[in-house]
Amino acid sequence: MRTAISQVLMVVVTASILTLAGGTSFAKNGPPDFVELSKKLTPAVVNISTTKNVKPQQFNQPHANPFGADPFGDFFDRYFQGLPQRPQKQRGQGSGFVISDEGYILTNNHVVSGADEIKVKLSDGREFRGELKGADEKLDLALIKITSKNHLPLANLGDSDAIEVGEWVLAIGNPFGLSQTVTAGIVSAKGRVIGSGPYDDFIQTDASINPGNSGGPLFNAKGEVIGINTAIVAGGQGIGFAIPINMAKTVITQLRETGKVTRGWLGVAVQPVTPDLASSFGMKNDQGALVSEVMKDSPAEKAGFQAGDIILEFDGKIITDMHELPRLAAVTPVGKKAAVKLFRNGKTLEKTVTIERMADSGVTGQQAVKAQENLGLVVTDLTKELAAQLRTSETRGVVVREVKPGSLAEDAGILRGDIIKQINNAAIKNSSEYAKVVATLKKGGLVRFLLQRGESALFVVMKVE
Repeated sequence: MRTAISQVLMVVVTASILTLAGGTSFAKNGPPDFVELSKKLTPAVVNISTTKNVKPQQFNQPHANPFGADPFGDFFDRYFQGLPQRPQKQRGQGSGFVISDEGYILTNNHVVSGADEIKVKLSDGREFRGELKGADEKLDLALIKITSKNHLPLANLGDSDAIEVGEWVLAIGNPFGLSQTVTAGIVSAKGRVIGSGPYDDFIQTDASINPGNSGGPLFNAKGEVIGINTAIVAGGQGIGFAIPINMAKTVITQLRETGKVTRGWLGVAVQPVTPDLASSFGMKNDQGALVSEVMKDSPAEKAGFQAGDIILEFDGKIITDMHELPRLAAVTPVGKKAAVKLFRNGKTLEKTVTIERMADSGVTGQQAVKAQENLGLVVTDLTKELAAQLRTSETRGVVVREVKPGSLAEDAGILRGDIIKQINNAAIKNSSEYAKVVATLKKGGLVRFLLQRGESALFVVMKVE
């Protein structure tokens, strides 16, 4: 009798756990079998080590010491004068994963950017020389290739659009240069914009992502790659970001075939539709992308777009947030006629726009790429989020995301977090304008930057090599 009562009580307790008031299902599925998943998935994840040859540091640089001139500078200059200056080797670590039996590996661009040598190590100990086949700085993706006579373990690519907040995920990589490590967590949020580029759409997870995890895969409970681990919050714990794999799928073929990415261009500048703006325009909700500027001779201008239009749908997809529009336009094939639904003067209108090719700028223009590499700067557009972090009232410009060691920019005293406002009297409003101006710089000439650093503005000058 006691046994029967106990069984009944267990059923009642179990039922109460599975169902909340109102019939809401709860805890139907436990966590996946992490042991089996780890055994299955780890072989496709690789360690990537890079070597860069950088210029040796110069002694007695006035900007090097924030507290004034270096009292030992003259001594070092005299002591080392005449000695041969050999390039210094800078080493880096990252992760990646094999996506085809031909040896193609997906990783982050920042893992291999500027590398003179790339080495790939599999979990079974095999090592290969890696070849960079293509890179996309705007998405922070790179495709490298290894050559193997034997079969390579492959990672299956999933559907990042199908994941939901709260799902279990696994991050596999090589944090701190150690052998492969597996961490587990859940999807904390989707569609995060963190100011790293024009097409931010990150998956946020609390699965531990540390230095060295960059470029590694984020798996769902089925063992499918749904993201590429990319960024962490400095000083934060349990906050990591991954590029959705569906975004990577849109550029993999181009990286493999041409080494670069061609994107579609609509030709509008947009801003969020706040509740107050929506009310002022007579809209019932605050969805969509508000057109603040229509570029001259752009597809949008030719289609009759106007500043003040609110784009509600693009090519059949509803625009709930302004950040969605640039991503959708970028992946639209060049020459396609896209239907656009917009709100203007209290009415809903429909337009048809023919998407054109985005002009070569930033990493898509080889001349601009070479010029930016020579300067040693990596920049990103100034967003509201970045402006808040930098505590600046500036609304336009580009932010210095990285200064290459031993570069002209470092020698000139440019720092990470500086906002570039002008280059040789040319106003810099975004990264496209920055790339175009930098691409015109002549070797041997002087270039002057106007920077905003905190609450101060300053000029710096460098000689282009």
